[in-house]
Amino acid sequence: MEQGVKITNVELDPGRQVRAKEYARLNRRLMVVDMVITAIYFLAWLVLGWSGALKDWLMQYTSNEWLLVFLFVLSIGGILFLINLPLSYYQGFILPHRYELSTQTVRGWVIDQVKGILVGGVLGLIVLEIIYAVLRAYPTYWWLIAAAILLIFNVILANLAPTLLMPLFNKFTPLGEEHAELAERLVQLAKRSGTYVRGVFSFDMSRRTKEANAGLTGLGNSRRIIIGDTLLKEFSSDEIETIMAHELGHQVNKDIPLSIIFGSITTLVGLYLASLALNWGVSAFGFSSSGDIAAFPLFVLVLGVFGLVSMPLENGFSRWRESKADQYALALTLNGSAFASALRRLANQNLADADPEPWVEWLLYSHPAIGKRIAMAEQDAHHKGS
Repeated sequence: MEQGVKITNVELDPGRQVRAKEYARLNRRLMVVDMVITAIYFLAWLVLGWSGALKDWLMQYTSNEWLLVFLFVLSIGGILFLINLPLSYYQGFILPHRYELSTQTVRGWVIDQVKGILVGGVLGLIVLEIIYAVLRAYPTYWWLIAAAILLIFNVILANLAPTLLMPLFNKFTPLGEEHAELAERLVQLAKRSGTYVRGVFSFDMSRRTKEANAGLTGLGNSRRIIIGDTLLKEFSSDEIETIMAHELGHQVNKDIPLSIIFGSITTLVGLYLASLALNWGVSAFGFSSSGDIAAFPLFVLVLGVFGLVSMPLENGFSRWRESKADQYALALTLNGSAFASALRRLANQNLADADPEPWVEWLLYSHPAIGKRIAMAEQDAHHKGS
């Protein structure tokens, strides 16, 4: 018998749901505070002339455009990181511990922050250097060229992330003998869906959190099933199978390429709006050109506002695809009761609000409210007698 196997029949915990609503409400407030601080920060650099002053000061030491972009972004980004650090610590460490979700030590949190800064900083600087190089070379149509380059960059990153980036943050281990039956069951499930996977791996979520998760990562030959050790410990094999069937649904429904295409369209629109704003900024703020690095705060503000405005559309698209993946999982496994149980267990374990206010779901949720997903699975189970 496999270790950690649980019965497939759990209910939503009313007490956990009360705490879930509190936790979600606090996180929304902190998100608003973070956005306000960031907006004020970049507005100050723009309106008070600090941006131009920083560029002029840096140009005393270098006239190289590539180095200038690097130093400018490093300076303005580094200061923002320090300003937001107390909020990040509270939201990312204190609050999850208060709600008994986190198992992470302070040392572990600091290490994750350093890794995140290094990886995110390097990738972010590469993207910005490319954008500004294109902007300088093709000031009229830079937004179109940059969007095409970012599309290629995202495809490459989707292939490399499972093997190069994700192991920096988690340890991935092939499922051992105690889970051999489950591993074979999931491989066969993937075959039934017409999906090739390299194998089934567990990763050490419990080092940071009590929450559970699983997924299908990578493209082509790098694709593999990954399961958090917290999921392996608490969920039944039937529940895990339905969760992975949902993930396979994304593969079968071509959701990764669809998401990349959709994201590329929104990126294209955002960059076009940024190009209009940068051209306006030349006369409004006295920038030397639309490619002037001193206009970077304006660039960030425009993309930030566009991201906020487009958030309901992007999340609506995501909820649509997630619902399709749920439907596929139910059709593939014919086990709606196990899927409903898995979703209830996820809500309990991850402290997820099963019934958020409609405006919250519309604006912020990338998945349908888990209560709706449970209801759909229960209805399917009733119809099919599973």
